[in-house]
Amino acid sequence: MNFHVLTLFPEMIEQGVNTSITGRAIQNNLISVNAINIRDFAGNKYGQVDDYPYGGGAGMVMQPGPVYRSYESVVEKIGYAPRVLYMTPQGKVFNQGMAEEFAKEKDIVFLCGHYEGIDERVLEMIVTDNVSIGDYVLTGGELPSMVMIDAISRLVPGVLNNEVSAEFESFNDNLLEYPQYTRPAKFMEKDVPPILLSGDHGKVDRWRRNQSILRTMERRPDLMEKAKLDKEDLKFIRTMEK
Repeated sequence: MNFHVLTLFPEMIEQGVNTSITGRAIQNNLISVNAINIRDFAGNKYGQVDDYPYGGGAGMVMQPGPVYRSYESVVEKIGYAPRVLYMTPQGKVFNQGMAEEFAKEKDIVFLCGHYEGIDERVLEMIVTDNVSIGDYVLTGGELPSMVMIDAISRLVPGVLNNEVSAEFESFNDNLLEYPQYTRPAKFMEKDVPPILLSGDHGKVDRWRRNQSILRTMERRPDLMEKAKLDKEDLKFIRTMEK
């Protein structure tokens, strides 16, 4: 899978993704991350890509020309018009379902704005998805891009060492992940739940599923409405409601 990031700060992207799991995935040619410097397409010797907003107001606005030309360079390279995600607090809030959807793409372009934003005309021309990572404002789109690249990459086959990991993490079936424990069995008078030491894999799986349901009900009750529950899950929930 190929990620193309249109940005004013390519070094920020490169330094952020070339470590840990994404860095290993890049080395193993499972994903590629190409940071394109929008300033390279400024069309002037100063690399200026912003100007004052029409109608007045504070701040500067990124010009449409450099953004469009940087996008065109990606289209020419890959041979088709890919999906373009614009990082904006006005967009749909990113979630695991969106990560799974985006992971099906061969190429994705992330457009990172700065200053007071980007000229609306070029956004209308190239953007397919307006996406946010939360209801707050950041200085630019680079951090949201890296968050999404991380979340999407781990769904690409081969990226995680344990291929089963992604299937049972938080938000599987719209439920939060169950609590995890490791050695020692006793830590500062706190014991690992005995069921996990029983060796009964069926009971362990049921306990973990119940814990996922409990944790979701306590911490993110909003997720329960869309949770994928079977008969055993519903039976457990009924016992908790008594």
